[in-house]
This record gives sequence, C-alpha cells and structure tokens, in this order.
Amino acid sequence: MQKKQLIAIIFFLTLIIAATGHGGEILIDDFAAGLRPGWQEKIFKGKTEYRLVQDSGQSVLMATSDKSASGLYYEIAYDPNKYPVLSWSWKIDHVLNKGNAYQKSGDDYAARIYVVFHSLFFWNTKTLNYIWANKLPKGEAIPNPYTANVVMIAVQSGNDLAGEWRAERRNIREDYIRYFGGQPGPVDAIAIMTDTDNTQEQATAYYGPIRVLSVDQAQQETDRE
Repeated sequence: MQKKQLIAIIFFLTLIIAATGHGGEILIDDFAAGLRPGWQEKIFKGKTEYRLVQDSGQSVLMATSDKSASGLYYEIAYDPNKYPVLSWSWKIDHVLNKGNAYQKSGDDYAARIYVVFHSLFFWNTKTLNYIWANKLPKGEAIPNPYTANVVMIAVQSGNDLAGEWRAERRNIREDYIRYFGGQPGPVDAIAIMTDTDNTQEQATAYYGPIRVLSVDQAQQETDRE
C-alpha cells in the first residue's frame, strides 16, 4: 500500500471516530459560539456573505447573496445507517423570481443544504440537495440540470412561508435509496449555500442548528412536539 493511500485511510478513519456523536445525535453546528472551525468556504462565482446574527433570541447564520455563489461545507464522516435523519431549521426573505430547478439558468436558491456521500471515484459522488424551491412543488424531486449525480428535493417551495422559521427533518438514507437506488456509503460532508449567480438576483436566508440523528432520537423529538 502506498504511503498516500495509507494517510488517506487513516484520515478517513479519524473523521469517523470524531463523528461518533453522543447518544442519538451528532451536532454539526448550532452557531451558539460562532462558526465551528470545521467549516470551509467553496467559491463558485462571487462570494455570498455568511455571518452570525441574533434572530428570535438565538444565534443563527445569516447568508446574503448578490449575484454570487459560494457555500460553506463541513467535512464529517459518519454512517447514515446509524444516523439517518438530518435535522435543521431555516428561514428565507423570499424566493428568486427567475429561479427554476428545471433549467441551468434558474439553478439558484435562497437556501439549500447538501449531503455528500462517499465514493471511491469522485465522478461517481452522489449528493442530496434539499432546497427551498422557487417553482418545483414541495415534496417533489428532480435531477440537477447540470448532473444526475445530484438530486434536488423541494422541502419547501414558494413564498407562502417566507419570513417564517421552518424546522425540517429528512431521512437521508431513505432519500438516497429512493432517488439513487442501492445503499448509501458514509457521508463525507454537509454543506449550505445561498446562491444567485445564474439569476443575477439578491437573496437573504438564515440557517439554524444542523444535526444528524438516530431514528430513535428523531422519534423522541417528534413525540415531544
């Protein structure tokens, strides 16, 4: 085994150990003490501004995009069979007038969150992209107009709930099987992005705590609501 391969395996195993979580959850970030050090920026076209603000009595991440497309990603390896539920909250000011999940020219969203799954070959990497859609109806999913390896899932859609905080949960294991077939490998990263480069518009969104949960933990929280 080559040295580079050995280092990569050790690094990957270290991430898995670091992501064991406690009880039935792994906290990605609750933004209570600023951004965790693990977040990294990925710039596609211009920079979306991400900064911590106070909203409704809690510290949240505010994203402001002006004809820009950059995101934040958090590398973390964990088993989606053990922690299959992604939990997060978000709020948008408005959807984009020219946004359209069916077209490359409209592939912009006020808010989106990605789950990236591990693959031995980067060109086969699969990603679930949970979006606050513009025109795609809530509950529907389609391949990304740029690549079939990314599926766009409309968790919310339209302006009816704009300005309101929405708490979301998705079973990423079930979504992977439904839209890609087969069993998912480990999760490699969680990412968020507010982008407006294709539509040349402006958008503002807010992101609350992001966690991954066991089925039991998710059910316990549902029962308490």
